Amino acid sequence: MMRGMLADNKNLSRLEVFKVDVLKVVLTIVYALVSLVLIVVVLGQESKSEGLSGSVSGMAETYWGRNKGRSMEGTLERITKILAVVFFLFSIVLNII
Repeated sequence: MMRGMLADNKNLSRLEVFKVDVLKVVLTIVYALVSLVLIVVVLGQESKSEGLSGSVSGMAETYWGRNKGRSMEGTLERITKILAVVFFLFSIVLNII
């Protein structure tokens, strides 16, 4: 009787190990997709190098400077921040597993 219980525990442990392995594979695939999307979003943003002329002319006072959060550039920045946080969280989780 006791021997059967141990065999069941071994099978349960193999099943748990299998579930963890499947979880690792799924998380790794999602991690790779987040990485690729993050790369595309960063490359889709405009350059911020305006140099001295941008700071002297007062970019913040223009229409685009005031409504930056509603523009496509503001949306891309927000998506970049969210994807960067998700990327780091996945990095930590995958290292713990």
